Amino acid sequence: MKRTGDAAVIGLVALAHGLSHFFQLIIAPLFPLIKEELGVSYAALGFVVALFYTISALFQPVAGFVVDRFGGRAVLLGGVACLALGTLLAGSAPSYGVLVAGAALAGLGNSVFHPADFSILNSRIGSERLGYAYSAHGIAGSLGYASAPVFSGSLGALVGWHSALYAAAGVGLCMFILLLVNWRRLHMPDAHEKRPQGKTDFRILFAAPVVMCFLYFAIYAGGLSGLQSFSVSAMTVQYEVTAALASSALTAYMIGSAAGIFTGGFIATRTSRHDLVAAGGLLLSAGWVSLIALQLIPGSALPVFLALSGFCVGATGPSRDMIVRASTPPGATGRVYGFVYSGLDVGSLSTPVFYGWLMDHSLPQGVFYTVAGLTLLAMLTVLQLPGRRKVLA
Repeated sequence: MKRTGDAAVIGLVALAHGLSHFFQLIIAPLFPLIKEELGVSYAALGFVVALFYTISALFQPVAGFVVDRFGGRAVLLGGVACLALGTLLAGSAPSYGVLVAGAALAGLGNSVFHPADFSILNSRIGSERLGYAYSAHGIAGSLGYASAPVFSGSLGALVGWHSALYAAAGVGLCMFILLLVNWRRLHMPDAHEKRPQGKTDFRILFAAPVVMCFLYFAIYAGGLSGLQSFSVSAMTVQYEVTAALASSALTAYMIGSAAGIFTGGFIATRTSRHDLVAAGGLLLSAGWVSLIALQLIPGSALPVFLALSGFCVGATGPSRDMIVRASTPPGATGRVYGFVYSGLDVGSLSTPVFYGWLMDHSLPQGVFYTVAGLTLLAMLTVLQLPGRRKVLA
């Protein structure tokens, strides 16, 4: 089949993915303001993050089945709408309960992106360009993360956290309109492809390589959520730096991750050892974070070391996506990607309350020790995937 408009499809899907990452991190930089106004603890705010990822984790496999049945574009638009509406509700919150409700609705929206995105890309993009498509997809996600602290942190300081979240909801509305205008470009010509023979839908999800990929994502995300949600607060306490410098360090991590993903796209298209690429990047990333935990660097160097950590882990992204693709039977893209990438949500929901507890008990260094430890554990997990050594070159 002749494939046309690859760049446009990649761009639209990447922008949508970047938006999902933007919304995942839009509230955390506002925690100090929300804590003061609503009078809640960091642990309670950690629960808001955990609920977001719980809802996303529960519904992401469901979204995968829906995508396999009906295609990805309508599901993708629905996810963008829920993210925008949930953020709007959170922004209007006069109480903790409404904030929780907004996080739940936004979590529902977040659940659709990986199964919808990868189903559209795998359906529309030629195999010779998939490594670059995955790279663009990951770069957009990292840039979404990088822009969120600057966006919400700056607006929160200027006009308050309510208005900052209203503005974020407006960004979601703009993305919804863009996808709607480009509806035809996101059509999946093989949305109803033949299902695999000899296995039921659920048995596919419990194949050993699929389960191992799920565990890899869950453990890795448990560490990443600490950086996303509590590293700014931890750095301001442990290193006694300003919130602005700590926020810039988190942004440096995300920008470094984007640069790493760009590099990783070239690596993924030129190697068959995707397992070693993933393991090596995670090992180096954990090393940089360990130096921060041990406080062996000056506070002014935090952006540099977090950028290095982000670059190393980002370089593993396209190879990681190749590993998942190699584990996916024909006709099961939505289901497998929905299940495997729900590991990101499971890991993200499992740790925020613990990170909040560390901060409430004046243990900011514990945040970075936990991040480094989970990153190393993820490295050991991916090395248990020897069957991935001969995947696409």
